[in-house]
Amino acid sequence: MKRSRIGLGLIALAAAGSLALAGCSSTGGTGNGDNSASETPASGGIITANGSEPQNPLIPTNTNEVGGGKILDAIFAGLVYYAADGSAHNDLAESIESDDAIHYTVKLRQDSTFTDGTPVKAENFVKAWNLGAQNELQHLSNYFFEDIEGFEITDDVYGATGDMSGLKVVDDYTFEITLKQAASDFPLRLGYSAFYPLPDVAFDDIDAFGQNPIGNGMYKLAGDGAWQHDVQIELVKNEDYNGPREVNNDGLTIVFYASQDSAYADLQGGNLDVLDAIPDSALANFESDLGDRAINQPAAIFQSFTIPSRLAHFDGEEGQLRRAALSMAINRGEITDVIFQGTRTPASDFTSPVINGWSDSLTGAEVLEYNPEKAKELWAQADKISPWSGTFEIAYNADGGHQSWVDAVTNSIKNTLGIDAAGHPYPTFAEARTEITNRTIQTAFRTGWQADYPGLFNFLGPLYATNAGSNDGDYSNKKFDELLHEGSVETDPAKANALFQQAQEILLVDLPAIPLWYSNVTGGFGEDAHNVQFGWNSVPIYNEITKG
Repeated sequence: MKRSRIGLGLIALAAAGSLALAGCSSTGGTGNGDNSASETPASGGIITANGSEPQNPLIPTNTNEVGGGKILDAIFAGLVYYAADGSAHNDLAESIESDDAIHYTVKLRQDSTFTDGTPVKAENFVKAWNLGAQNELQHLSNYFFEDIEGFEITDDVYGATGDMSGLKVVDDYTFEITLKQAASDFPLRLGYSAFYPLPDVAFDDIDAFGQNPIGNGMYKLAGDGAWQHDVQIELVKNEDYNGPREVNNDGLTIVFYASQDSAYADLQGGNLDVLDAIPDSALANFESDLGDRAINQPAAIFQSFTIPSRLAHFDGEEGQLRRAALSMAINRGEITDVIFQGTRTPASDFTSPVINGWSDSLTGAEVLEYNPEKAKELWAQADKISPWSGTFEIAYNADGGHQSWVDAVTNSIKNTLGIDAAGHPYPTFAEARTEITNRTIQTAFRTGWQADYPGLFNFLGPLYATNAGSNDGDYSNKKFDELLHEGSVETDPAKANALFQQAQEILLVDLPAIPLWYSNVTGGFGEDAHNVQFGWNSVPIYNEITKG
């Protein structure tokens, strides 16, 4: 979807339904629109897909990584959902209206239930959002409630210390949202998992609930033991889901693979129906191997690595010089050609080319170009402030297929700057994320962003705004925050995007993360799988897949 600001006056989410994500194909295959395999009539069946063990219990407001998010999106339904092309459509919402982009009234359908049989009411949204916003809990997605009145931001508090004053239940199926200031794209955010409702039972013991969640979406857990940790999770069709989407299969089993190579081998061997991550080792040949069953299309994914300013040599003027030197020491063009076989594009900003407002001509973007002489010069200037010693390391999770590019990036840095540089592998994603979240990691680390909703702000606010939930490097810049705020309340889309571009120009100086490249989604599906589409955010539209 384009990052579209719905005009003032009557703001109804239905108005966003006609907007489409620029550059994304809505068909499977390699983007030519010919997906003959998907046209074959097929039965339902249980669909098998790749995934990763969630970092945390499956609580919508405390999940900000792809492995857990993929499951939550299957078992919960929110006010809105995003179609394959990124367009937004009502699900539980009958309407979302406002006259001023500050006060919103949400009316719900009155026929939706959780899988324990209890109805989905207004209070299930309000209580879930209040829980997720609590300062005491510090859930990973509490940042998404920052704009709601009653969310406090002080030196000592980041979150709500009670129920947020900006949420009010009007009746069983109506609630009101009051924001601190105008945010005309607020309805577009409401398809993200942080805004899902929770059943009453969740509030008895939220941590226990996260181990065996009860949702209201298209799928539900198959039963006791359905989540086999570090192995797989088994979901079955929720026959009681009566929203606008149809489930054309009998269930979804997400297998947690230790390596992408293993997943690709299972796809080729007929033991996996759909794969959304081709390993580096197969990028050169997967399209010829899979033919019409190969997927290679743009997606809203940005890749980088982050260097916390708390690390020695990376604060103040010295840190700014070293960050720029490291960025210019990376030959992104060569790495994307050799390692990724053209399935990545060197980054020229911090967002994604498939999002409306993206620019490849920002002031300062030359810091992202390979310039070995300038890199050496800047590194030498930093050494005059404080001589460098030791090894520059980039941490990554070994179960995610990252070793090849990390080795290539660190070799480029080593060869250009004449320093020791190497990857620092962690066995699993969960282990790496735990140290990053706890601020105990002592190296730079792999980062990236798969958009939550289709807008420039989503690539900037959650990652770089002061105190944001996914601001893993603890970056803070007052001017950046001001521009971000100005853009978020601007009702003219072009003016808003111009402000976000100005904010990015500050990032290009400070480099809280080093942009690397934009990712295509590369994947494929098995011979028995049909009706396969990959969405704007690189995730397969599982409910539409059939097999047989």
